[in-house]
Amino acid sequence: MSNEKPRREPILDPIERVSEMCFGLFMALTFVGAVSVATGGRDEGRMMLAAALGCNLAWGLVDAVMYLVRTITNRGRERNLAIAAHDAPGGGALAVPERPRLEMRDYTGAVGIFFIVVLSTFPVALPFVLMSNMANALLVSRILSLAMLFGGGIALGRYAGYGGYKAGFTLMGVGMFLTAAIIALGG
Repeated sequence: MSNEKPRREPILDPIERVSEMCFGLFMALTFVGAVSVATGGRDEGRMMLAAALGCNLAWGLVDAVMYLVRTITNRGRERNLAIAAHDAPGGGALAVPERPRLEMRDYTGAVGIFFIVVLSTFPVALPFVLMSNMANALLVSRILSLAMLFGGGIALGRYAGYGGYKAGFTLMGVGMFLTAAIIALGG
């Protein structure tokens, strides 16, 4: 007899967690860039934090709601496929799931997404509040952003089974490219 407890699957898989962290990170980077250009140094730190946090609060909410929409839609699609298989010749023994609905676990996942997006704001914007030299704050912000991307890449690489460090550096490179593209496109 084993005393091991059955392993529970996480509510959000590593792909969802890292993706949401990246979304929040890129949104915050966009606002940091826009506010630094618009303010020209006047009370820049608090404005950056407020702009980035406001954006990520809004998009965290949107991402959380869209997670619930995606979840219920996938369940509806699975039910429709099960009904079609059940109604097909020879499919009579197949059990058809109940009408799809959201569960507490789904709402917990949505709350998790919201917090991931919102919390990803702080490493990007907080240096501007804590440091008086804006050039140094920008450097620290970028280093923290790269570290977050590297950590996210490691998590994805390990999850996929093809090496954490290579994936970490790859996601950092992709992140630098996306950030440059966002800035070039006026974001």
